[in-house]
Amino acid sequence: MNPVFFEAVIVDLDGTMVDTLGDFVAALNLMLADLDLASVDRGVVEPMVGKGSEHLIQTVLDHVLTIHSAPAEQTVDSLYAAAWDLYQGHYLAINGQHAQIYPGVIEGLQLMQGQGLKLACLTNKPLAFANQLLKMKGLDGYFSQVFGGDSFERKKPDPMPLFKTCEALISAPARTLMLGDSSNDAHAARAAGCSVVLVTYGYNHGQPIRAVDADGFVDSFTELPFLSERTAGLIVSRDPAL
Repeated sequence: MNPVFFEAVIVDLDGTMVDTLGDFVAALNLMLADLDLASVDRGVVEPMVGKGSEHLIQTVLDHVLTIHSAPAEQTVDSLYAAAWDLYQGHYLAINGQHAQIYPGVIEGLQLMQGQGLKLACLTNKPLAFANQLLKMKGLDGYFSQVFGGDSFERKKPDPMPLFKTCEALISAPARTLMLGDSSNDAHAARAAGCSVVLVTYGYNHGQPIRAVDADGFVDSFTELPFLSERTAGLIVSRDPAL
């Protein structure tokens, strides 16, 4: 294991910086009520979060229609277009109202910014929603670049968004850290050649986070090993080539 000095950090949003599960549940239930379908709770929604709005809406519809034995004419495909429009409208209206910044996030971002690290936010959330949420929570000023799930042709776990974000930051993947909360973040980082550290408190599709292949795990942004004066910009990587 070799030390790597970073020049940039790419940070995920939902489940990493902000607990947005309450927003998802509220918007989804308003959408479901408009469609005369049963509501869902946090336990149902949490493992579905992290793969973009399309996946979230489709999996919620599939769950509700299956659990409640919907009529044959009611299918995910038949309801999806209307559900998408309804969800977008409701989410736009409540974005951030049921969400909280995780402890240590602001302090960690301030320390990273103070070390001169280039910061980008990369999320599978639609860009308009991401920008709205970052501004509402006072996080927008920390990032020189923000990209959403609709910014590129593909989303995480595909490595394309990380490659494109590194290009925008003018930072080589080998000198860029992905900071996230899920296997999506880890798989994208590995494929892009970035190191990856995962927070332990996020969503990760309902699966144990420490089972994911990552370079490290932290309970708070402030625990990142390179945020101490002695190890500024430094992390230990598993890649022997670095």
